[in-house]
Amino acid sequence: MKISDIIKCLEDFAPAALQEDYDNAGLIVGNTIDECKGVLVTLDVTEKIIAEAQKKKCNLIVAHHPIIFKSLKKINGKNYVERTIIAAIKNNVAIYAIHTNLDNVLNGVNYKIAQKLQLQNIQVLSSKKNSLKKLVTFSPIDYAEEIRNVLFKTGAGTIGKYSECSYNIEGWGTFKANENTKLFVGKKGTRHTENETRIEVIFPDHLQQKMIQNLKAAHPYEEVAYDIYFLANERNDIGSGIIGNLHKAISEEELLTRLKKEFKLMVIRHTFFLHKKITKVALCGGAGSFLIDAAKEAGAQAFITSDLKYHEFFDADKMIFLADIGHFESEQFTVELLVEILQEKFPNFAVLKTETNTNPVNYFV
Repeated sequence: MKISDIIKCLEDFAPAALQEDYDNAGLIVGNTIDECKGVLVTLDVTEKIIAEAQKKKCNLIVAHHPIIFKSLKKINGKNYVERTIIAAIKNNVAIYAIHTNLDNVLNGVNYKIAQKLQLQNIQVLSSKKNSLKKLVTFSPIDYAEEIRNVLFKTGAGTIGKYSECSYNIEGWGTFKANENTKLFVGKKGTRHTENETRIEVIFPDHLQQKMIQNLKAAHPYEEVAYDIYFLANERNDIGSGIIGNLHKAISEEELLTRLKKEFKLMVIRHTFFLHKKITKVALCGGAGSFLIDAAKEAGAQAFITSDLKYHEFFDADKMIFLADIGHFESEQFTVELLVEILQEKFPNFAVLKTETNTNPVNYFV
């Protein structure tokens, strides 16, 4: 088992291309071709996590938060980031981070939080824009089914709950080959007319390179004609936050009580009680203040997140109940999620949850 095998499994679930521009997800320390002896899964990477990985004979750490966010001009151990990187390199421990790409998939970080609250009819709160494209290509009629199958297998043609979606029109194409061509049909120097199928499929932006590569490999023509269009359509399975319905209406006090129990919270910061029943809940693990307006527009009576600043509580504006449960607390089940993903793919391989609490925030109660 190579480290690259672990990375492929994780990126099949949450493609690296879905991370935000500011992020630094991916393999931060290590080499993909190294043999993987064991995986330690954690929310954060610290010196203690490196030591735990060594003790448990794991040479790969899979974390949610990247240990390196800002550029490092020197690595001499002057802070915890540099000390952690030095320890990882010295002890041949690789570090891989799967961050906002895991936040942005429907069944990722936020889905795990929604499960704990038993939300139903779960949807992405704020869909990711400019993430869909359309491929149009042309194939000899007898090869159209083979071409469609290749495109579908690569990941094209999925619209919501439907897969293998395409639009097809039969017509004819013309071409004249010069003396240097390797013809599939027709004669060199003579214009040829061929009955063809126009195939149209929608695909996620991050699959474009692989899509074109596989199309060219399967197509019988030496030169493959295709067009790619940018779409304004939004993906309903990719984006920030989640919104869903509770099984039954509850009060704000009942919601806080449920949060405290399920997330083992010591404290919850929240806005004034509006004394309204809550049936629809929006949430975002980690810092989610940028979604307050989206939660209001979606009709949520409550929004659960973390890292709200003082003035952001005013943004509730008596239209929604805000609950800040803490950054670590909101994302703590990400470790559970990552272990599930890896154990399903590699059931007989050592994938371990960290026993180290990396939460840097403490409460005096």
